[in-house]
Amino acid sequence: MKQAALHPLTLSIWVALSCVMIEYFSWWPNPEHGFLGWLSPVPAFACWAVPILSLIDWWVRFCQLGYIFSVSGCRVNRPYFEDVASDTLRRPDVADIQEYYARSPSSGFFVLEYDNRIIGLIAVDASEDFQSDKNSVKTGEIKKTIQEKKRVSSITSSTATICHIFVENPFRNADVQDDLVSFATDYAFTTSSDLKEIKVTTSSLLGYVQKSLRHSKFTTDEVVGRVGIYRWKMQAMSLKREQWEKSRGKGAST
Repeated sequence: MKQAALHPLTLSIWVALSCVMIEYFSWWPNPEHGFLGWLSPVPAFACWAVPILSLIDWWVRFCQLGYIFSVSGCRVNRPYFEDVASDTLRRPDVADIQEYYARSPSSGFFVLEYDNRIIGLIAVDASEDFQSDKNSVKTGEIKKTIQEKKRVSSITSSTATICHIFVENPFRNADVQDDLVSFATDYAFTTSSDLKEIKVTTSSLLGYVQKSLRHSKFTTDEVVGRVGIYRWKMQAMSLKREQWEKSRGKGAST
């Protein structure tokens, strides 16, 4: 929300609308009224700040919720968000989290608790048959699909994917997301030597996520799209085993 609120275009619209109101009501500063005369434009700026920030907050919440459950990101329009959410909630991992992430040693769905409440989560899928959006199935086929996937031997792919990552807003300033990402990547790489790389797709709209990923030595591979009214970048990022070992002070893989 901070990025959207402080974007040059948002500030320009805010100032322009406020000036129109000031001109219409003749609220320009009037030195004849002393110090208070200089404060006459303030109500106009305050009036327009409220609806603009409210609109941004509503939009960002939809984007964040869409990102929790989908690495493909979100769009501004509500119908698209509802389609993405509906599709994601039909995926096998959401239908049976425990069984789904038990299929590969390096996979895992981890939650962070504080004061008996969940404040964050991260999920890593290192199974061989992971196909991102193609994993979605129809409601009546969910259990059948999970049962079929259980029959797949417990093999770790050379590439894992971070499917979900989220931290509640009040705890982001404490950088608890760094602990989540660090724990998940350490777990994935140390559990199986077959894993060579971890990938994730994220948006610059969620700055705290990208900052945390870069802190854990993830690098940007490419821009895969843009989202939002300001066309924020959707970026594919990855962490290779060699870079992870280097950041942990480890030697070459054995």
